[in-house]
Amino acid sequence: METPGFVVLLYCMLAIPGQQGIEKLPPTNWLMAALFTIHYIYRALIAPLFLNPSMSPIHPFVLISALAFQVVNGVCIGGYLAGYGPTTVQDWAGTAWRIEVGLVIFFLGFLGNLYHDDELREIRRASARNQRRRAEAQGEERKAAGVDKVYMIPENGLFRLVLYPHYLCEWIEWCGFWVIGGWRCIPARNFVINELATMLPRALNGKRWYIERFGKEKIGSKKAVIPGLI
Repeated sequence: METPGFVVLLYCMLAIPGQQGIEKLPPTNWLMAALFTIHYIYRALIAPLFLNPSMSPIHPFVLISALAFQVVNGVCIGGYLAGYGPTTVQDWAGTAWRIEVGLVIFFLGFLGNLYHDDELREIRRASARNQRRRAEAQGEERKAAGVDKVYMIPENGLFRLVLYPHYLCEWIEWCGFWVIGGWRCIPARNFVINELATMLPRALNGKRWYIERFGKEKIGSKKAVIPGLI
């Protein structure tokens, strides 16, 4: 459901410059397009097709809303990068330091996202291994339907401090993207605001769910998403 975002953005990058009479986009425009694409190739293709042991069902309304957001976001960011934002190398003059800082922030968030996503996957992989061993011990064939859901509290990395570190890392990632684009890159700023507005309530609701399921004692001093704050 996240594939349309980078597909639309790449279409904009290829189609709009010619319509606007732009012969060649600056390298930084393509850099930002590449970062956006890398994130969503991982999120929309690599993770669900090759890494995730199982997938939870998605409500149709959530699916439609996510698709609509991806299209709109792809058009906004793609349009800005393809012809309605900086269009010459001179437009990026004096921003090398900002681009470097933004890249560091982006990849710190991206790598943190990969790490904490894999910690969550490991719970399901471990559950699958345990179920397989039990089935083999009982002389039964493993069910083709998938893995029974198992709920645990991860304890590695930032999971020691918060329950949703992968949300935090994604925010860091897109803040780095915004830093590269600069303060006037309104689509990147709006993207960050949207991420905060949609994911923060999910994290807070998720913490309440963890407390109801595991108890306050088990959760301890862990915050929902920002260490020491929220």
